[in-house]
Amino acid sequence: MNSENVIKHLRALWRTDRIIADIRLRHLLVGLGLRAFAALIAAFGLLMLELSAYFALVQIWSAITAAAVLGAINFAIAAVLFIAAGRPPSGRDIELANEIHGTSIEALQVEARAFQAELTGAVHHPLSTIVPVLVPLIAIIVRNMRKTTRESAPDVSSEARS
Repeated sequence: MNSENVIKHLRALWRTDRIIADIRLRHLLVGLGLRAFAALIAAFGLLMLELSAYFALVQIWSAITAAAVLGAINFAIAAVLFIAAGRPPSGRDIELANEIHGTSIEALQVEARAFQAELTGAVHHPLSTIVPVLVPLIAIIVRNMRKTTRESAPDVSSEARS
């Protein structure tokens, strides 16, 4: 397991999650703004249409029937607008971010499996993990012991001469 790879994958995962959240938030805000603006325009437009339609229908039907028909039409229009505003975001940005997110998750899973395999190997064969560290350590200790014996040998011979 390489810690640099894990950090790289975690950074990519973090960035893609931020990108996905940003895209969804922008879509939500744009959708909300459009809905509010559409509601404002629709309110004024429907008020005028309501008045004109009401005056036209009162001449044909009774006042109660004309108001009920116009109310049903208003509900149908509102339902169509909410369905149109609630559609999911489409675009290449979200698809690309989701693809990178999936790739980062897969790479982290591969790194986790490699770490698990190393850990399992260390538990089953502890000497195989200790030997690569122990051999250079023993070589360093032997070199240091040779240096100290070489340095102490001239000191002993100089003391014997005196």
